[in-house]
Amino acid sequence: MSWSAKDVRETFLSYFEDKGHTRVASASLVPESDATLLFVNAGMVQFKRVFTGEETRPYSRAATTQKCMRVSGKHNDLEEVGRSASHHTFFEMLGNFSFGDYFKQDAIRYAWELITQGLEIDPEQLVVSVFREDDEAADIWEREIGVPPGKIYRLDEEENFWSMGDTGPCGPCTEIHLDRGPVPGWDNDDPSSDSGRFLEFWNLVFMQFNRDATGHMEPLPKPSVDTGMGLERTVSLLNGVPTTYETDLFTPILARAEELSGVSLGSGADSDVSLKVVADHARAVSFLIGDGVLPANEGRGYVLRRILRRASRHGVLLGIEEPFLHGVADVVIDEMSGAFPELSERRAFITDRVKREEERFLQTLSKGLQLLEEEIQEVKGRGEEVLAGPVVFRLYDTFGFPVDLTQDILRGHGLRTDDDGFRSEMEAQRARSREAWKGSGDAGVEEVYGRMASDLSCAFVGYDALVHPSEILALLRAGELVDEAQEGDEIELVVAETPFYAESGGQVGDRGSAETAGGRIEIEDTQKPSGDLVVHRGKVASGSVRVGESAELKVDAEARGATVRNHSGTHLLHAALRQVLGPQAMQKGSLVSPERLRFDFTHDHPLSEDEIERIEDLANRWIEDNAAATTRVMGYKDALEAGAVAIFEEKYGDEVRVVSFGEVSTELCGGTHAKASGDIGLLKVVSESGIAAGVRRIEALTGMAALHHLREEGRRLRSLGELLRVPVDQAADRIQKLLDDRKAAEREIAELKKAQLQGGGSQGDDTGGWQQQGELWCYARRLSGVSGKELRGMVDDLRNQHAPAVVCLLSDAGEGKVAAAIGVTPELRESLPAGELMAEVAPVLGGKGGGRPDFAQGGGSDPTKIEPALARFHETVAARRG
Repeated sequence: MSWSAKDVRETFLSYFEDKGHTRVASASLVPESDATLLFVNAGMVQFKRVFTGEETRPYSRAATTQKCMRVSGKHNDLEEVGRSASHHTFFEMLGNFSFGDYFKQDAIRYAWELITQGLEIDPEQLVVSVFREDDEAADIWEREIGVPPGKIYRLDEEENFWSMGDTGPCGPCTEIHLDRGPVPGWDNDDPSSDSGRFLEFWNLVFMQFNRDATGHMEPLPKPSVDTGMGLERTVSLLNGVPTTYETDLFTPILARAEELSGVSLGSGADSDVSLKVVADHARAVSFLIGDGVLPANEGRGYVLRRILRRASRHGVLLGIEEPFLHGVADVVIDEMSGAFPELSERRAFITDRVKREEERFLQTLSKGLQLLEEEIQEVKGRGEEVLAGPVVFRLYDTFGFPVDLTQDILRGHGLRTDDDGFRSEMEAQRARSREAWKGSGDAGVEEVYGRMASDLSCAFVGYDALVHPSEILALLRAGELVDEAQEGDEIELVVAETPFYAESGGQVGDRGSAETAGGRIEIEDTQKPSGDLVVHRGKVASGSVRVGESAELKVDAEARGATVRNHSGTHLLHAALRQVLGPQAMQKGSLVSPERLRFDFTHDHPLSEDEIERIEDLANRWIEDNAAATTRVMGYKDALEAGAVAIFEEKYGDEVRVVSFGEVSTELCGGTHAKASGDIGLLKVVSESGIAAGVRRIEALTGMAALHHLREEGRRLRSLGELLRVPVDQAADRIQKLLDDRKAAEREIAELKKAQLQGGGSQGDDTGGWQQQGELWCYARRLSGVSGKELRGMVDDLRNQHAPAVVCLLSDAGEGKVAAAIGVTPELRESLPAGELMAEVAPVLGGKGGGRPDFAQGGGSDPTKIEPALARFHETVAARRG
């Protein structure tokens, strides 16, 4: 039978659901709290803290299809994409996981049953490999599953032993391979060889030990299972096709690339590579941008830029001279949004970003290619094989060529880059992702929080109550667990249930107090450092508090109320932005505090005054409508299908909380909100600015804070009117008149200076003026209080009075600065170039200068040297004329 990717994906997930596994949504490609990873590259990444015991989940069995990226290091060589049968940047990893539940026996049994019965692969085509010392796994395969001993390969640690790092959880693994038959010349072949006979498609990792710094391994109290099956490879082998590009994961995307380029697969080896590169990279950029990554010159953004520009360049090789990749991305979204609905919701944003980056690159591509072609010919002409590092750097820095793009082009000419030279040029810059990457996300959860999170959790009851009694479960002082805290101690408090909202989703943590029979704590902040662990940070204001006591927790009602208005105002602001600017205006970050709200969103240009007013009008009209807020808990996919907006930076579970205000705003949100939009009172935008390429920021106020802001603005306007002695509504006209009067006065002063200059002094007097030396007219003069900008106009006026003429004006501009300007008429450009005259005069003034042959400017720092400088000017002119 023919297998679609959808069928394989669903068969896998449904099988494990039937075996008691919870179907868990894919995590974002951007790791949430792992500073060691650029991108999520395996299914187990989102469960890493569960495996280490730092986090608990409400299930012990899980199954996922995880979005993955591998673009560097041992996991991927970008140059192989499009050339090998199954090398990809983006891919899906199917996986089932056991967190201290079942182990080797069930994991192996499940895998074999699914493969041979669910996916209907002939057992005779399969072989397995195990770690050489793992007798338990080998026995299960042979005795329970019935795999012949000759098809069970015992391999070394490099092949069949997995570890999370140098220390920590580790264990043997067993891999399942498709045996495609003997390969001539490969006797005694096994799955560790490069013969191509064995195709590994499912890896079962048994986390059995904990390895310490000495290398000693102790058995884990609760062994776990982590498996990974690449969807693309599995679909290709189920359909018996030699490459993943012949599966339905790629054929629709390739068809669009063929349509846009007019080139068909099979037309030639090079064009086939280009089409496959475009298809693969279109998937990668769609998912990266969909998860909030934007093109940049470092870190994740640079990886995205590399991939996108590489695809664009392959489009050029296919004869496409206009932006096209956004059209291919459209098909990616069509094909993949069934499994990943966030793609469809973010379609406009994704395709818009791809198109803009393509346009930016294509503007410089032709010039960069021209330079590279010239350099290639020069290198070949010298009989060399290496392109110099400075040239590679210039292509990168000036023309936006990722280094691997340059290398890709050079490879076609049998040349390579001077990598050492390039690295030397790059020393002062953070650019290439593998060199520039310095980690991202959380620095890591402190060990004490991890231990507490595995034992304690705190339920949030603050949606409906601001006061709530609860038992004190733990106290932290200076990072150490204590049983009691005294007055003055700075502590962290953990309780069983809390009305305090822990900082999340941009909303700051609540503040307030906790009172026991013998003490009182002033709570200054509430955080969620690990899993469901909530810590209340503050100081013991009086008495003492002990673990086990009951405490009455009281949220600061005024601060919470202001925060609620700002959070609900943020939702309306987001909806208004998308209505005015378009759906590509997606949230990139936010801050919701009692004092204000800050909202970052994707947009390429500053907002006009008209756009801001329209956004404010919409938001305030919705506030006037006083639409009731509704909250629902529903499945993640169901929420997106119902029109809810998901936020890039947030991680969502299978079930999500959906907050709506009438028909205008529906978002996934766990924060606290107003009961109705009218509770917000008023929303006023107070600033709009750019914070990064393609990202804008709005700051706004709501409620009483907005009213206070407007009052203060009114006070300022009234004060301004009083200073101007006009009514407030005439202040702008009065200021404009004052500015016009000032400009007129400045023009009048300039004319007076010019008149003074043209009418001053006779030939040869000590203040300067026109002198005639044969046919040459020469004007050199000292001035005071004239700027360099004004000197230029004066020089132009003077040199138009005679011909041939040379003019030199030196001005004591004040504050120890000298401005200088020299001009000559056209016929003197070669014999008396102004730039060379300035090079003689400026050093005398303690400065420097230069310019064109007909006009030059300079300056200095010693006004006492103006007379000697004028003398040097006359000497230089005389010497050149003599």
